Amino acid sequence: DDFFGKEAFLTVSGQLNGEFYACALSSIYTFGPTFRAEASHTTRHLAEFWMIEPEIAFATLQQDMDLAEAYLKYCFGHVLEHCEGDLAFLSKMYDKPEMGPPLLERLRTIVQTPFTRVSYTDAVAILQKAKAAGTKFEYEPTWGEELQTEHERFLCEHTYKGPVIVHDYPKGCKAFYMRLNDDDKTVAAMDVLFPKVGEMVGGSQREERLDVLLRRMEEQGLDQEAYKAYLDTRRCGTQKHAGFGVGFERLVLYATSMDNIRDVIPFPRWHGSAAF
Repeated sequence: DDFFGKEAFLTVSGQLNGEFYACALSSIYTFGPTFRAEASHTTRHLAEFWMIEPEIAFATLQQDMDLAEAYLKYCFGHVLEHCEGDLAFLSKMYDKPEMGPPLLERLRTIVQTPFTRVSYTDAVAILQKAKAAGTKFEYEPTWGEELQTEHERFLCEHTYKGPVIVHDYPKGCKAFYMRLNDDDKTVAAMDVLFPKVGEMVGGSQREERLDVLLRRMEEQGLDQEAYKAYLDTRRCGTQKHAGFGVGFERLVLYATSMDNIRDVIPFPRWHGSAAF
């Protein structure tokens, strides 16, 4: 209150600002630090990390998924082309038998193989069938709930044995800005899931219809005045657009075969620890 004259917070994403740029400049991306106030103590979570966030003017969910897949393949293809010696060293140091093929082979397979795409509804049905067949899950796979990491990894590591894009999630477990589908139950959202790490990318087509956006905000109890400038991008003319976020450290984690995300960022900060 003293500094800005009102409450201000660390951001969980640059996306809303990115939408302003995309409406003016077509396709853009941001790259910066983001913050999460989750009390997570896993090998995949940080309180502060860096995010690559493209925002694509005139794009649909399908094109959003296409770009996310192409982007990840480009990144892994680049390190295969330019860092093969480093990857061989990392494979020797950190690969474990339960990881499957060696690091270089895993990355080449990702670059060369189309990602599986499955709807959230079908993914939940697969998980429920697996549970009925005896697979142990800590969390019950239930339609309408977010997929847990154990569910995401099961889909990647057991069902499809590779990256999976899950799309069209229930509206109740996704953000207000994701475009409502015609069924009025799901939104045009997608997550790219990877073996070992779970979610690598999260994205969606954005809700460009002002009346629907206002209704979704009301359903979630959000203050419209706080989002006045964002809503003006719809009031004053907009277009279909979509985007996604890639956690940079998870990208590095997978590309290096390391176990803990705290080892792939220079100054790791997590719940209960801000030593740097």
